[in-house]
Amino acid sequence: MDYKSIAEKIVDLKNADLALREKLIQSRQLSNGYNEEIKDLHNRNAKILSDIIDIIGYPTIDKVGKEANEATWLIIQHSIEQPDFMRKCAKLLEKAVSENKADPKSLAYLTDRIAVFEGKEQLYGTQFDWDEQGNLSPNPFDDLNKVNKRRKSIGLNTLEEQTDIIRKQAESENQLPPTNLEKRKQELEEWKRISGWIK
Repeated sequence: MDYKSIAEKIVDLKNADLALREKLIQSRQLSNGYNEEIKDLHNRNAKILSDIIDIIGYPTIDKVGKEANEATWLIIQHSIEQPDFMRKCAKLLEKAVSENKADPKSLAYLTDRIAVFEGKEQLYGTQFDWDEQGNLSPNPFDDLNKVNKRRKSIGLNTLEEQTDIIRKQAESENQLPPTNLEKRKQELEEWKRISGWIK
């Protein structure tokens, strides 16, 4: 199996994703809902990665190297219209982490993202959204002390520190809160239903 060319392909997918994101930041379109161009790219990347996983299994560090392993996680993290694919990958990633073949931080982020889309509390506080005050804040989680313990156990900073970082990043990218938060929440719930995250 030619893992080297597969690794290069995965990294190319990630680079295309990040390049388009940067373009949307520059044109101030990142905060305006789920952009059609990036949605198409995310779905296309998910399909290509799914085909790769069917052939080689999960792209673990020992197969494709650290960079392509991290790129794999990013592609999965962005495949938000593919609930079955994301859930399947979370199980594969959990196994890879248990065998020390992937980063536990990747699993934390993916687990939280799935929980948020399913309307459940996150365990690590990695997912953020706009609050009533117009600030980016963590999506619901169970208990701050427990969250910070879990974060520390895998080498993440405290949730308070991360919140500060996320807000500064949004500011530097000129991200703005939605003009109508209630409307955005309704649209998000409708999107979750259409995408198959909730019934």
